[in-house]
Amino acid sequence: MSERLPQPPVGATPSSTAKLDVTSDEDWAAARAWVEEHWGGLDVLVNNAGVAGGGRIDVAGLDEWQWIVDINLLGVVRGCRTFTPLFKRQRSGRIVNVASLAGLVHPAGMASYNAVKAGVVALTETLGHELASYGVRTSVVCPSYFRTNLMSSVRGNDEALGAVVTALVESSPFTADDIAAAVLAGIDADDELILPDPAARAAYDLKLRDRAAYDAQMRHQAERLDELR
Repeated sequence: MSERLPQPPVGATPSSTAKLDVTSDEDWAAARAWVEEHWGGLDVLVNNAGVAGGGRIDVAGLDEWQWIVDINLLGVVRGCRTFTPLFKRQRSGRIVNVASLAGLVHPAGMASYNAVKAGVVALTETLGHELASYGVRTSVVCPSYFRTNLMSSVRGNDEALGAVVTALVESSPFTADDIAAAVLAGIDADDELILPDPAARAAYDLKLRDRAAYDAQMRHQAERLDELR
């Protein structure tokens, strides 16, 4: 996530890959130029790049907030802004933004992560309204914990929280392949909100169905986190 999108080599196929810094407007512009030159259009844009962060409000620094906002939220904004003119012109396409269950359910100790993922949820819904008349659809993906290398990017002052989240990720029964298969099924079903695993669906259902029980659960978790100070 650190270098300019290179020009494809001679003989490159449409399956070529390249690195793209999601915080760089120039890299996004280069990506769109490559897509238009080699593919002539785009069916699906998936904004998936992200980093792990969080921390209790009196522990996490503002530099941590700025870092995660620029990547996890503004990175998605940049991707959507870059390709929306192309989608409008072709009057078709789908934007798939990968958020997190944290965008819908807000555990203690994760204010910055919750906030940016909730922003991705709101952004996706908004674009769904804005782009519907152009034949462009949007989906937001909100998985629970699943096994990826996401935690290799974690940074921040709240080390207790980092240890808890790492354990949850590593102990999850779900893999990235499981989530990807559920996302594809959700796209085929034209779902605007994709909750790709049972844990995500159960947690969100509890919040909608029994807010008192949900709040009690979240506050109990907060108390347990404070015990780790």
